[in-house]
Amino acid sequence: MAHYSDFRRGEESNGQRLARLRARRRWTQQRLATESGYSLAAVKAFEQGRRSLDRPAVILALCKALDCHPTEITGGPVVPAESDGESQAALAAVAAVRRALLRHGRPARPSDREVAEVDLAELRRRTAEANAHRHSASFAKAAATLPALLRDLQVAAEVLDGDGRRAAHSLLCSGYECAMQFLYKLGHVPDATLATERVVWSARESGDPLRLLAAHWYEAGEFLSIGEHDEAGAIIDEALTALGALPDPGPEAISLMGAFELKAALNQARRGDATGTERHWRRAEAAAERLGEDRNDWQLQFGPTNVAIWGVSLPVELGDGRRAVARAERVRPPRHFSPERRSHHFIDMGRAHFANGRRDRAVEAFLTAERLAPQATRLHPGVRETVRTMIRTRRNNSLTELGIRLGVL
Repeated sequence: MAHYSDFRRGEESNGQRLARLRARRRWTQQRLATESGYSLAAVKAFEQGRRSLDRPAVILALCKALDCHPTEITGGPVVPAESDGESQAALAAVAAVRRALLRHGRPARPSDREVAEVDLAELRRRTAEANAHRHSASFAKAAATLPALLRDLQVAAEVLDGDGRRAAHSLLCSGYECAMQFLYKLGHVPDATLATERVVWSARESGDPLRLLAAHWYEAGEFLSIGEHDEAGAIIDEALTALGALPDPGPEAISLMGAFELKAALNQARRGDATGTERHWRRAEAAAERLGEDRNDWQLQFGPTNVAIWGVSLPVELGDGRRAVARAERVRPPRHFSPERRSHHFIDMGRAHFANGRRDRAVEAFLTAERLAPQATRLHPGVRETVRTMIRTRRNNSLTELGIRLGVL
């Protein structure tokens, strides 16, 4: 069995961080068990690394008991392995992306050259390129383009008028979304939250009501991630009411409606409400059938395939590995889906197999995810925690090699 001394110096597991937070409050393990609703045996297993502490619903319950932020248990920012040069390069660019976000709303004070070079068509191409890098999980490439892109979009939004200004704000919103996702993947949660606020502001300035609703989809996710389920639910309900009131919704509105139903299902899963989760997932399924195709409006992939993929991830959120595995056998993400999205499906499969006690299948799924999107997989907190737990209890060559690439060994 692996011991803590086997791991890199300073590298903590979620369970070790949990134990430290509990000790800070001068609580016994029994007190934490009582306050969180988990058994004493479960708390001991979490802290000792014998049970993977990777499910957000469990982490949120412990955070509520300890009155702490989820990142105090999950850690962050993520520290990539020294051998992972791409992730190291992405990490080095975080400060520049942060500076671009902080300049939001301030006078751009553009030079004459910057004003003369404003070109919406070129900015649209560059924004699409940055998002393509993000979807392909090429975080270093996205990071290399984001700071300058955000600056140029901020200038365009300031100097243009009328329709041009609104179009610039719509592009700026998409740029901020890219920055938000990039920062989340690297574990820079406060900066990602700041980016989400910029997304909502820019969407409002675009003058497009559907664009603004799409921004609220991300805003709901912010509240969901910290366990504020009622607030997340209120945002989701308001959006669904607005979309439901449209007299003749087009494909974009139907796609957005389905995306919000999936977000509602996730909110219920984090609450531990299996019935509510299934109800909203079925509504999303009906919206996908009505849509009849896979779409990617506002970077929110929605359609029959994505609903099927969520049909796997939602049971994982609920800790229902058996249902997740059964559904996964019927899902084959198409090749035109982004590597990041396809890899996330295999990450969910790996976590489901681990919950079912099939560690060999779990490792196989994680390795598939890594082949599809190396950076996204190696930086995924659930993968890192699950692999760490497997290494602590039983090593083999492929698992050890994966742990080294993840940076947990």
